[in-house]
Amino acid sequence: MHTFGDVTKSADGSRELSHPEVLRNVLAEAQMADRSGVDVYGVGEHHRPDYAISAPDVVLAAIGASTERIKLISAVTVLSSDDPVRVYQRFATIDGLTGGRAEVSLGRGSFIESYPLFGYDLGDYEKLFEEKVDLFVKLRSEGKVSWNGETRAALKGQEIFPKTEHQNGLPTWIAVGGTPASVVRAARHGVGLELAIIGGAPHRFAPFVDLYKRALVEFGHATSPETADFRVSSHSHGFVADTDELAKDIFYPSWAETMAQLGRERGWGNGYPSRDQFEQEITHGALYVGSPETVAEKIVKTKHQLGISRFGLKYGNGSLAHEHMMRAIELYGTKVKPLVLERLQG
Repeated sequence: MHTFGDVTKSADGSRELSHPEVLRNVLAEAQMADRSGVDVYGVGEHHRPDYAISAPDVVLAAIGASTERIKLISAVTVLSSDDPVRVYQRFATIDGLTGGRAEVSLGRGSFIESYPLFGYDLGDYEKLFEEKVDLFVKLRSEGKVSWNGETRAALKGQEIFPKTEHQNGLPTWIAVGGTPASVVRAARHGVGLELAIIGGAPHRFAPFVDLYKRALVEFGHATSPETADFRVSSHSHGFVADTDELAKDIFYPSWAETMAQLGRERGWGNGYPSRDQFEQEITHGALYVGSPETVAEKIVKTKHQLGISRFGLKYGNGSLAHEHMMRAIELYGTKVKPLVLERLQG
């Protein structure tokens, strides 16, 4: 399960919560995920007023100290506006403190606020990510690293600390939004592929999974597409409640509000998406909203369509209240997960 720490409203809708309140709620949500049997908890990075989390590694460290078994991942770390050495050090530290539970997902982010905030030129958008991923992957060897580029100081036979106990370095994914070049980049570097499927039918991404597996062979990371065992995950928005109608009724207002805001910012339009549009995205698109049985069925369908090894649900959305999210997390871990595993094994 993933969260961006969306700024929410109180249970009665009367006020907007402060950033500190949201952060404390995220910690409680992660603890619920751990208790409920969820396998992985992901925390995103944003630098804007409608999200409370700008330092996912700090939040994950707090979660790691108060949970027992759940894996901890960024969702995502905006590597383009950060330093690869510091990112590796921070997540290696979390990994050591939690007994090997840390992972990192690297991306360029769906918003651009971090670039001017940290003094980066958007004209260097591609170069920043390509160079920094290249360095980060070299750091995974956890030996002496030499590297030259234009986006940070060179390294000359330097070691990075702390080391992890992983044989192949910190578990790493590259998050992509659906461009072939990004898929090939993940394969070239030999790391996991995380597909951000936030709109439209998930099966449209099947060619990207096929491209990733073929590219793994081309770059010498696998002997054939059929035997390529690198991980592919998908990440989509959704919500779980006791019944389909309850899930839709609770989730629709905050989803519509968020989509309308994004539409205004990105020039899609000023109107709220209709309830019918919402229903269509649940039925035919990338919204996983409904009862445990409905959500489990859709996850299994996506597994068969894409061949993914992990599915991540972004369970919060806009002003959706913490109390609703806590119930969704509990149902996801105690009901959805067992149903998915049962149907896949059957």
